[in-house]
Amino acid sequence: MPILAILKHEEGVRLDPDPLAALYAALGERGAEQVLCRAMEDIGARLTDMLKQADERQDLALARSARQLAKIAGQIGMATMARVAVDVVVATEAGDLTAQAAILTRLARIGERSQLAIWDLRTCRL
Repeated sequence: MPILAILKHEEGVRLDPDPLAALYAALGERGAEQVLCRAMEDIGARLTDMLKQADERQDLALARSARQLAKIAGQIGMATMARVAVDVVVATEAGDLTAQAAILTRLARIGERSQLAIWDLRTCRL
């Protein structure tokens, strides 16, 4: 009888503290927290849009959303998320649907972990 294995993906995320420090220096605590909260809301919305765009095979919109996500994530120090969003663009532009699906799944996992890491820094107090 075959044995079923369930794999758990426990991937760490990397936050770059430099963009966060620059935000706080430029905007102060309150302003930086507002920018971070808005960015995190935008990231969540973009991830949702990207999954829908992939399901509907809207490749141009998906690549555009992934580029925007990479930019936003990079601006607030979510280095891993930014890098994986660029990977979505590459797979989408190559027409590799299998890679696209795998990378989007990875991006969703990383997105959740990255947002938790930002929250753990206690930067967003709602």
